Amino acid sequence: MKCLAICQTELMVRTLDRILSSTFELDFLVENRALARRLHDAGIRVTAADCCRVDTYLKADLSPQTCVIIEDNRRRSLRRLVEAVRDAGGSLMYVLSTGSSTRAADDVRQRYPEVTQFTLAELTEPTLVAELSRSLTRARVQQYQRYFEYADRVLILLHDDPDPDALASGLTLRYILRRRRATCTIGALRPMTRPENLRMARLLDIPVDPVSSADFEKYDRIATVDVQPHCVDGLSRVDLVIDHHPEQTGYNTVFKDIRPDYGSTSTILWEHMRAVDFDVSERNATAMLYAIKSDTLFFARHTNRQDLEAFTYLYPLADPALIRKMEGAEITHERLEYVMRALAASVHEDQVFCGCLGEAPREDLITYAADFFLELEDTRWTIIAGIVGDRLVVSLRNLGYARNAGEFVKRAFADLGSAGGHRSLAKAVVPFEAFVQKHDARTPEEIARRLSELTHRFLHEQNGKAKDRDVAVAQKATI
Repeated sequence: MKCLAICQTELMVRTLDRILSSTFELDFLVENRALARRLHDAGIRVTAADCCRVDTYLKADLSPQTCVIIEDNRRRSLRRLVEAVRDAGGSLMYVLSTGSSTRAADDVRQRYPEVTQFTLAELTEPTLVAELSRSLTRARVQQYQRYFEYADRVLILLHDDPDPDALASGLTLRYILRRRRATCTIGALRPMTRPENLRMARLLDIPVDPVSSADFEKYDRIATVDVQPHCVDGLSRVDLVIDHHPEQTGYNTVFKDIRPDYGSTSTILWEHMRAVDFDVSERNATAMLYAIKSDTLFFARHTNRQDLEAFTYLYPLADPALIRKMEGAEITHERLEYVMRALAASVHEDQVFCGCLGEAPREDLITYAADFFLELEDTRWTIIAGIVGDRLVVSLRNLGYARNAGEFVKRAFADLGSAGGHRSLAKAVVPFEAFVQKHDARTPEEIARRLSELTHRFLHEQNGKAKDRDVAVAQKATI
């Protein structure tokens, strides 16, 4: 495809030549003859001419299919340049503003809607920001690599009942640390229970060893991935924290990389690998791809541009057949049984579904029910509770543009136990008897009703605050 660039400065000619010459049949027009000779000697196709004359473009064999880029540095009349190109039959026009003001380009665009405008900052900012961010990540990774290098025993600690994101993150961090299982343990205080996660660990050979708080002193270095130390009982020291959940306080660490705007911790670890130019094996790619897909519900919740970039990069490197095998059947008789229990003790009002499935052997049955009921028609929030041992586990899901789920569980349950999460998903784990004592609700039906009351109170308070803000803004606007 042919491209004609009308430039005023040597820097812009050389920049566009480097960017476009491999893709387009590229010619340049400049008005300074000395500049034209210098560029021609450098092997650039350039012509010196009056760029405000129509016949200049006729001689350049301009056609309606030619892309025309016009540099606007405010030294020439932009309107005269655009009109000359239009009169010569040009229609694909792009104005590249390099000066401190875009007023002339704005005026031209209003007069000629077919003109597309962009600035030099828009041209360079994404690449520059990405490179600076990658350099910062590279420095951070190299620092913690050196810090862990001479440790005899390393523990990479995952959260209880690890999910695909935790498993993939643990595997990837061990690779970045250049460790093997003999010197680096991937461990968790409570074992995996969900069938898909067990299948993933087996198929990708990611052994997760059981550890206790008494074992922590045996390790020279401890890292946590996909979890922060405040969620781990008995963890008094930590050397590295990598997580995508909202940052919590109350602990000290030597290094940390916490990015709550990311959809998965695996995306953060993928950036760490790329920053230090590590090759991504099929095993690592498969683990991270499955983790990103799982944690974002295939980009249906809480995701960003970096998650999409990681997925795009990893997809051709991963084994899709292995991922399908790891996912397995979503609905089992056991899961269906507990879904029915939650339905039997539920309240569904004003697009909020609250249920309690009573005693459950594992937490994953509660989260599965929360995801399941979010698919109900006319449902925007699901809050499912279950009793696991002596703890009440509450799992919350909502459509991401609604009120903040993490804020709700903190307000409702933080005084009793652990509570937190994102805007669209959250979790609370509290002593069951403490919940009963505070809320006077013990049976599944009573718990579901109490959860419904707490949720509606929170939503109505938030809606009231929003209305108050709107009124205040409207009143201020009329003053």
